[in-house]
Amino acid sequence: MKEKLEAIRNKAEAELKELTSAEQLENFRVQVLGKKGELTSILKMMGSLSAEERPIMGQKANEVRAFLEEKITEKANELKQKEMQMEIDSMPIFDISAPADLSRGSYHPITLVQRECERIFKSMGFTVEDYSEVVTDYECFESLNIPKHHPARDMQDTYYLENGQLLKSQTSAAQNAIYRKYKDALVNDGVPIKAIFPGRCFRNEATDACHENTFFQMEGVMVDKDISISNLIYFMKTMLSEVFQKDIKVRLRPGFFPFVEPGFELDISCLICGGEGCPSCKHSGWLELCPCGMIHPEVLKAGGIDPEEYTGFAFGLGLTRLAMMKYGIKDIRDLNSGKLSSLSQFTDDE
Repeated sequence: MKEKLEAIRNKAEAELKELTSAEQLENFRVQVLGKKGELTSILKMMGSLSAEERPIMGQKANEVRAFLEEKITEKANELKQKEMQMEIDSMPIFDISAPADLSRGSYHPITLVQRECERIFKSMGFTVEDYSEVVTDYECFESLNIPKHHPARDMQDTYYLENGQLLKSQTSAAQNAIYRKYKDALVNDGVPIKAIFPGRCFRNEATDACHENTFFQMEGVMVDKDISISNLIYFMKTMLSEVFQKDIKVRLRPGFFPFVEPGFELDISCLICGGEGCPSCKHSGWLELCPCGMIHPEVLKAGGIDPEEYTGFAFGLGLTRLAMMKYGIKDIRDLNSGKLSSLSQFTDDE
């Protein structure tokens, strides 16, 4: 029996080297180690051995089985690697330096609006910052003068993660980091903090023609000595006039946001219906575009800035709604739909 076990081992090891596919390997495994396999047939002969020979042959058979199982695993990994390499080798070679062929696609309308806003604000001396979509409770709420159990949290149905972090419900979540990043230049060199930080936001709310659970905002802040509401209005009107290439009718009305005082809602006359009222503007003739106001002293303090010496404004521009107005998109849900028929019309905008 010992010779038969050795013969099975040597034969199997030689045959393994010749296998070239996972299917062949599985057939080989069944042939050698299956219920009716060669090794199993040998083990069925154990009953004919003497009591002294049985444990010795049993140990030898287990050694052969373990050896073959190890070799089969190694061969499976080898075949898998070869298959992956063949797939890689069969892929076409792309020249990543070649210019993009825009006839095969188009930029998303929100991307176009965001790039346009970035260009405008850069021309006015603002830096463009990026920030994470997953933030802490402190960043999104506490640093913005919204402590735990504050009723303002009920205004935002937030997606919380199991680790206690959350999907940011507002681009304002980046404010604290921006203040801390630039406060030394402000205090020591007198360089104003002027930054915008666009990003995607998430809120668990019902969707309709003007509300989505995923949308884009662009936060903007400016901090220096003697900043006033007049500065805020100037930058907002300049930006809107550049985006739409015409004067836009706007209005400021009081609004409550814990991180600004006083706070405002900056609305624009609905360009979908010309101010007459439609589902996009909830039949009011006006579209809420930009919550804004003077940065609350507590928010400046949290960012390490003395509110007795410095003031500033902040705004949260709705890029999604801005795109709707610019391109005449009546339903906000079209922007996340992935419908090529809706998005392909923007190919020639850039």
